[in-house]
Amino acid sequence: MRKSKVETADTRRRIVEVAAREFRIHGIQATGLNNVMSPLGLTQGGFYRHFSSKDQLIAEACSQAMTEVIDGLEAAARDSDADNGFAAVVNAYVSEHHRDTRTGGCPLAAMGSELARADAQTRAAATQGFEELVDVLAKRMDGKSPKAARSSAVFAAAAMIGAVTMSRVVEDSDASAAILEDVKQHLGAM
Repeated sequence: MRKSKVETADTRRRIVEVAAREFRIHGIQATGLNNVMSPLGLTQGGFYRHFSSKDQLIAEACSQAMTEVIDGLEAAARDSDADNGFAAVVNAYVSEHHRDTRTGGCPLAAMGSELARADAQTRAAATQGFEELVDVLAKRMDGKSPKAARSSAVFAAAAMIGAVTMSRVVEDSDASAAILEDVKQHLGAM
């Protein structure tokens, strides 16, 4: 029996959601199509009814994951005092919660080195996500020209991504927490 267009779209959405989670937890290369399809009760062969390649799925999963992150950061800024939107974004991103929650964390921090070696479509999705992160930060930098705000936001975004990445790498929990706190402190002085 053929699925309706709505059912097909829902299945595709669920595949992208699972892929985004699995890629962030295990990495792109370590995640096979079976790792994505099996939790949904689907077969690897059924994958090709929805996507032309794993690369297409990676790009869509990266884009979807970045949308989740950006939406969360925008919400953190909205929920904060208007004068502290930048700090709210930094505190939400550069946090132990983000470090420890890889399933919903930023794909740039979780798989940045793999994204750098990905195909053009995936790098474009990652680039778009980075630009959106920069925009979230730049629009909360009061008193700076647009050019200066963007420059500071690029620095802040790179520091934030690096802080979360390195806090996951180091084995010592105190050193991991210190990385996050040091970066938040320096960004707070901007």
